[in-house]
Amino acid sequence: MLKWALIFLVVGLILGALGFGGVGGAFVEIAKILFYICLVIFLVFLVLGLLAGRAVT
Repeated sequence: MLKWALIFLVVGLILGALGFGGVGGAFVEIAKILFYICLVIFLVFLVLGLLAGRAVT
């Protein structure tokens, strides 16, 4: 998913540089949304991984 965020970011920046600001901005917004989703999933798995190593008493 992070790969897709980077792809959308690069495409958005290229489109913005070529003068397609509206479409480029939309691509950058999609990239930001994908990045935040990836960050949330990472944090959830990090917490689950830390809790999985603990013994239940």
